[in-house]
Amino acid sequence: MTVPTQTIRVVTYNIHKGVQGLGPIRRLEIHNLADAVQVLDADVVCLQEVRHINRREEKRFQHWPAGGQADFLAPPGYSSVYRTNAITRHGEHGNALLSRWPVVTHQHEDMSDHRFEQRGLLHVELLIHGRSLHVLVVHLGLVRASRVRQVAQLQRFVQREVPADAPLLIAGDFNEGGWRLGAALASMGLQCWSGPAQPTFPARLPLAQLDHVFSRGLTPISLAAPQGRAWWRMSDHLPLIAEFEMGA
Repeated sequence: MTVPTQTIRVVTYNIHKGVQGLGPIRRLEIHNLADAVQVLDADVVCLQEVRHINRREEKRFQHWPAGGQADFLAPPGYSSVYRTNAITRHGEHGNALLSRWPVVTHQHEDMSDHRFEQRGLLHVELLIHGRSLHVLVVHLGLVRASRVRQVAQLQRFVQREVPADAPLLIAGDFNEGGWRLGAALASMGLQCWSGPAQPTFPARLPLAQLDHVFSRGLTPISLAAPQGRAWWRMSDHLPLIAEFEMGA
């Protein structure tokens, strides 16, 4: 008998706080990013560097959205979850998840490894046609030693908070590519697309895949990173699009 499957389309995207450029040529890209999220047509969108409030940018940009960026970016009918990673002089920013499916629960864990980088993990449980799917949105540190400790913390979190038989996705900006990261997560029973890497950074001339989507209990079926001027103008990262099959 053929077992029915559910195809899941997941996007992870570091949106660079919705602003691009430096100094007087800084431009607001959050409206273009909202259009991009709709075009990507994902079931789950995992976002990093999402601003909740920023008093300085509100004054600078005439069309700064009212409310948090997560709610602004959510297409009609989607749920949005945001949790703060970093408190700054003018506001706060963190990780977010947008979902076509109902949100059951969500929580946050601080992953800051030192005082110069505030990092965090967002854990959301979704309900897909009567089945639970756990999604972790992460943004790891810039320092290699920090990332090693953060991956170990991630492993402890999964063991503590996610049932061993539950389907799981871990997505985000890992600030690292290559075999070491894959090997570390493989030890947790996680896998990723085994085809060619899809560079996501820097967006204008992508050289490295710093963004990843790992899965447990789902089968990876495709991976892609759209390129072109429209995409590299919106953020310093490209979005990464991953598709999976989830057994019924």
